[in-house]
Amino acid sequence: MNPRGYRSNRTSLFDGIEEGGIRATSYSSHEIDEHENDRAIDGLQDRVSILKRLSGDIHEEVETHNRMLDRMGNDMDTSRGFLSGTVDKFKMVFETKSSRRMGTLVASFVALFLLVYYLTR
Repeated sequence: MNPRGYRSNRTSLFDGIEEGGIRATSYSSHEIDEHENDRAIDGLQDRVSILKRLSGDIHEEVETHNRMLDRMGNDMDTSRGFLSGTVDKFKMVFETKSSRRMGTLVASFVALFLLVYYLTR
């Protein structure tokens, strides 16, 4: 065996390691890590955009429900005003009329209600 040939084969095998080959391998693993990080960032960007759209949709839904609730509140206030006016009129009628007329009025309302009920059934 040629010791010099042995040395040259050994040098050719381990040449990269002795002269910075480890750094080259480290660099390629760094490249791989960067590529994985880029993929993870892309995945996160997709998730963030989905969450942004979802939160926008939720915001629109909440605004729609708030407008609907405001309209319902206004309608309830209007109905309350009409109802209180009607109750005040009934109080005035019942206070000024005799008890006999009040009984007749109540009986008339009950009879009318029953008649409408049986006709619609």
